[in-house]
Amino acid sequence: MEFKIREGEIKDMASVLELIKELANFEKEPDAVEIDMYDLIKHGFSSKPSFKIFVAQMKDDIVGMVLFYPRFSTWKGQSLHLEDLIVREEKRGLGIGKALYTKFLEYAQKQKMNRVEWVVLDWNKNAIDFYEKTGAKILKDWRTVQMDKEALKEFVKNKK
Repeated sequence: MEFKIREGEIKDMASVLELIKELANFEKEPDAVEIDMYDLIKHGFSSKPSFKIFVAQMKDDIVGMVLFYPRFSTWKGQSLHLEDLIVREEKRGLGIGKALYTKFLEYAQKQKMNRVEWVVLDWNKNAIDFYEKTGAKILKDWRTVQMDKEALKEFVKNKK
C-alpha cells in the first residue's frame, strides 16, 4: 500500500484529532484529550504556530502523524521536541511510523538542530526498541514532570 508523507494542513486537523484520541486510548488515558480541532488550527496555523506537523496520507485518508515544536536547551541550544508520533492501528507494520520519524529527523537536521527529544512510556517496548535501534538514547535517570492547569491555578492562588 502506497502512502506519502507531507506537511499537515488545516483540512487534516479533524483526522489529526482522531489520531490524538487513538493515541490517548493506546496510552491508557482515553479521557485525557482536552483540545479540539479548533485548538489545533488556532495553534498550528497562526502567524506564529506553536507546532509543526507532518502527516501520512494513503489515498484520501490521514493514517499517521508526527507533531513537534521548538525548544531551547541551556546546554545544547536549539532543539525540537517530538510530542506525538502515531499511526492508525490497522496501518501499523507498513513502514509509515518509520517514514514519519525519518521525516522529522531529516527536518531537524535541515534546521540545524543540536538535539531532538521526546518521551516514551516505559511499558512501550516496541517503541523503545525501535528508538534504540535508530541510535536514540533512553535516559533512565530523568523523570518527566508536569503540572496541569488546575495545579497551576492552585499553586498561583496559594503560592505553596
